[in-house]
Amino acid sequence: MFERVLSFLKDLPAGGSARNNADDPRVAASALLYHVMSADGVRQDAEWERFKAVLAESYSISGDELDALAAAGERADNEAIDLYAFTSVLTGQLDPDARKAFIGLMWEIVYADGELHELEDNIVWRVAELIGVERRDRVEARRKAAAEAPGATGTSSDE
Repeated sequence: MFERVLSFLKDLPAGGSARNNADDPRVAASALLYHVMSADGVRQDAEWERFKAVLAESYSISGDELDALAAAGERADNEAIDLYAFTSVLTGQLDPDARKAFIGLMWEIVYADGELHELEDNIVWRVAELIGVERRDRVEARRKAAAEAPGATGTSSDE
């Protein structure tokens, strides 16, 4: 299942090394994943490790290239005024199934620390709306991620 979820990211065009450019689909994906990880104001080690693992597995990168992409996503997120710049890039690059898979990745990062914070839930909802993922698909992806995260706590308005 995880392989299928990550496969869509591998198909995104790579700009060689990670650029700090919201038009680069890899940076846009990294920025959104970073954004949801940071939404509750606390960057847990488990979330950071999951974030980097998703990037590493998705793009078959490691070392300096992985660090550059993670840093580019962080910078892009910190400089952004909204999520639209990132979501519009992904909407243009991903088919509907890949968009659902991306929401699944967001939920995996949310649940990496075993907790669901209402701000994280809201971010995933907003991104799903912006990239055209329906409520039922977002809720199903959340349930799968929660079930795979032992000890997960928190509730959502989706239930």
